[in-house]
Amino acid sequence: MEALRTRVVSTLDDMNPSELKEFRFYLRNSGEEPRITMQDLDSASTTSELADLLLKRYVVAGTPRVLVRVFQRMRRNDLVQEWEMASRMNLKRPYENDGPELECYNMDQTRKAFVMCVKIGRPGAEQDIKRIRNWLEECKFEYTSCIDPDEKELMEKLTEFRDGINGTKGDVSCCLVTLMAHGGKGFIKTKLNERVILSHIFEMFNNENCPALQEKPKIFVIQACRGEQKDGGVVQADDEAMELDDSEKKRLPTFSDYYIIYPTQEDHVALRHPENGSVMIQEISEVFRQHGKKLHIVDFFTQVNNRVVHTDFYLNKNPIKVVLVMESTLTKAVYF
Repeated sequence: MEALRTRVVSTLDDMNPSELKEFRFYLRNSGEEPRITMQDLDSASTTSELADLLLKRYVVAGTPRVLVRVFQRMRRNDLVQEWEMASRMNLKRPYENDGPELECYNMDQTRKAFVMCVKIGRPGAEQDIKRIRNWLEECKFEYTSCIDPDEKELMEKLTEFRDGINGTKGDVSCCLVTLMAHGGKGFIKTKLNERVILSHIFEMFNNENCPALQEKPKIFVIQACRGEQKDGGVVQADDEAMELDDSEKKRLPTFSDYYIIYPTQEDHVALRHPENGSVMIQEISEVFRQHGKKLHIVDFFTQVNNRVVHTDFYLNKNPIKVVLVMESTLTKAVYF
């Protein structure tokens, strides 16, 4: 990480005050999640502090990608090429050569997956199912399918799936739940247009309700709209105190070891081709084809996001941009 930090500082130090001002503007308006606010930038008055902000917010995996996006908008093609190369090199980095070795979850035991898909009214969904199943099989997951369910069937099958994990005699290494359907802010829809609240599904697998998955990764891939807004993209613009617990009994947060992937920002639509299937699912398949099991899941979906972000899509001939949103409470790296 220190080598990357030094490189970022060097790049920023070579900029004049006007370029740094422009850099800060495009960084705040890059559209990358998590977003950098004006308050963040005000607290980073030097190039060193700005580099620390980037690495804190986007970590080693994401910083080069964010820099490429900003330099593209600044039309600094020399820096775009430099940091695109850095981003590609970052795929091959050995963690142990960049600070302490990243601890990994033990994935040697059974891997369980649940695949739910509403095909009715969603042309291209068959392709999504095929791609997800192929991915899960390559990653040695045992999966349960739930196709075109109503709300009662979906919740019953999820409960049965969760209870099966809790009742497994041997250890379960990981749980992956894929939900593909129409949706809105905080919910997905069944074949009967019934709303199922996503947080209720997430709660089913938390440390209290699914003790068999305590300290095990719980991954959720959500392929559904999160609202009706459409992002047309951006064209270049002018100018309480804590107390320590002395108890010897180990405790866990209720929602630790989660990783949730959404295909779009909150309140926005997700994209699905009527023949080729959903944009995110296509790119999951493509990134896995290129890199297989070499990347841990955060880097894997960062690469998926990179491909999605830098592809131009059109809806009724109007340009649409898409960005994945990833939420994580993981404590270790996940390698399939």
